[in-house]
Amino acid sequence: MSPIKSKIPINERPFNDRLMDEINYRMSHVEEIDVGGKSIPRYAGEFWTSKQRQAHSLHEISYRACFKPQLPKFFIELLSNTGDTVYDPFSGRGTTVLEAGLLGRRIAANDANPLSALFSRPRFEPPTIEKIEERLASVPIDEHAEADIDLSMFYHSATEAEIVSLKDFLQSRKDAGQEDDADRWIRMAATNRLTGHSPGFFSVYTLPPNQAVSPASQRKINERLKQRPEYRDVRALILKKSRALLGDLTPDDRQRLLKAGESARFLSCDARATKAIGDQSVQLTVTSPPFLDVVDYTQDNWLRCWFNGIDAEEIEKKITSSRTPEEWSAVMFGVFRELFRVTKPRGFVAFEVGEVKKKIMLDEIVAPLGMKAGFKCIGIVLNEQRFTKENIKTRNNNQDIIDESVIIFRK
Repeated sequence: MSPIKSKIPINERPFNDRLMDEINYRMSHVEEIDVGGKSIPRYAGEFWTSKQRQAHSLHEISYRACFKPQLPKFFIELLSNTGDTVYDPFSGRGTTVLEAGLLGRRIAANDANPLSALFSRPRFEPPTIEKIEERLASVPIDEHAEADIDLSMFYHSATEAEIVSLKDFLQSRKDAGQEDDADRWIRMAATNRLTGHSPGFFSVYTLPPNQAVSPASQRKINERLKQRPEYRDVRALILKKSRALLGDLTPDDRQRLLKAGESARFLSCDARATKAIGDQSVQLTVTSPPFLDVVDYTQDNWLRCWFNGIDAEEIEKKITSSRTPEEWSAVMFGVFRELFRVTKPRGFVAFEVGEVKKKIMLDEIVAPLGMKAGFKCIGIVLNEQRFTKENIKTRNNNQDIIDESVIIFRK
């Protein structure tokens, strides 16, 4: 039988009590594991759902290796109050900070990949659909425009002309100092629609939108499927995606996001050196770091970089890509030292990790790193959720369960 939850309003209760009451209420079992000679509790249960449809529509931006919004929401509601600062040093598409903004928190985001800020910032200043439509209508289309690289394996020539015309229009607005919320939103939406596996994207059928294949690989896909790029209306698809993203947005949501955006920081630097974030200014960090040589962020984003005039090779130099646990640990220890600096006294870090190849359990590697940096490890939360979809690999090799492991630290 589950413990009875406290009736005291959540914002009047100590953070530790909030967290432990919720864990005790939802967990199925707990075990003690030895980490560096210390006993750490690992709580297992279904603490949050991974059903994307239960999340706010603004989250529907595709990005490789990102967690579902329900994970940061669980910790944001329990370990911070309205007005507190929530931070993510590996922000990706901005899941943590967007959820924090919707919940009335101040936010700080960092990611070595500048695409992260490009995806995050526009959703803190969402323009109206009318303004988006008006701006799109003002884009001059050069029917003869061509990209400076061969993209014929992805796009119909007329679609390519529209993409290049939009790319040049947005860049000219930015260069002239005229870029505004509508331009940034359109850039975000267009970047998200560049390639994908349905008619809702600009391209012919290809991999999901968070993975851009190489031109050579796309030619093979086209040959195998006997397909040729068909015309896609770029402006119409951007408008369709914008309507979907704004579908759940209420006036209160807009007000909270705009307020969070006023003081927001969107950084693009090494997570071990975030000088723009003040000492002891962050109440809660919720993050998921780059894993061990699992995701090729640069290769996956080469086309997105092209559209936005970003040098993919420069990004590759900045992004952590550790091939061994020792390399990864050295980098993450530096991150934890920086997190200790920016975290308020008695503030928290929720550090999500996963299982990687060769059965390396990153939670058992991460816990000592955080403690070495000065944090106290409260425990590990192992979220278990059952699925019916096949081929979901998990720690226990069950085909119907997916695990998410989060280590909780307190300063």
